[in-house]
Amino acid sequence: MRRATLVIMVKEPRPGRVKTRLGREVGMTRAAWWFRRQTSALLRRLDDPRWECVLAVSPDAEGLRSRVWPPRLPRLPQGRGDLGARMARLLRGAPPGPAIVIGADIPGIERRHVARAFAALGRHDGVIGPAPDGGYWLVGLRRRAAPPPGLFRGVEWSSGTALADTVRTMPRDTARIDTLADVDTLDDLRAAARQGRTDWA
Repeated sequence: MRRATLVIMVKEPRPGRVKTRLGREVGMTRAAWWFRRQTSALLRRLDDPRWECVLAVSPDAEGLRSRVWPPRLPRLPQGRGDLGARMARLLRGAPPGPAIVIGADIPGIERRHVARAFAALGRHDGVIGPAPDGGYWLVGLRRRAAPPPGLFRGVEWSSGTALADTVRTMPRDTARIDTLADVDTLDDLRAAARQGRTDWA
């Protein structure tokens, strides 16, 4: 039986390297501190025997030897290229079976969301989780056949059209699941804190 794979994209939580938009508002050190705590909580929360969690790390060499992330979790280098090139590489290189890629900066992700996405891949060739800003927090493929050759090509990243651009490159039979928000700004962080999804004073 093919096992489901959950790929979680992470960056080394160093000031000035992660959450720089947030860092311009709260300070780079505080932004990196939040990202590290957020990612650690996410990894604990999503640990589940129904799927294998794999970390896609960046920068490659530093991430592969980092002591920040749990040593029990397998690691892969994200490699070069824009976000689309890296995600396409991760989806193509995952073990046989359904595969999903998420980022680590979405405080609202719970096991039930991941389970719902994998359940959708039991009936559809693709799945995507929209974000309120026109992007998305999750993308996955059933992988009964090779991924589309133009997967993620021509997507305008960090824009209000990223979701629509991506859907055009995915299999026609792609399901949409829950809408969840990521954290890019202080307003995003405060909204997540009000909902009890992250700790922030």
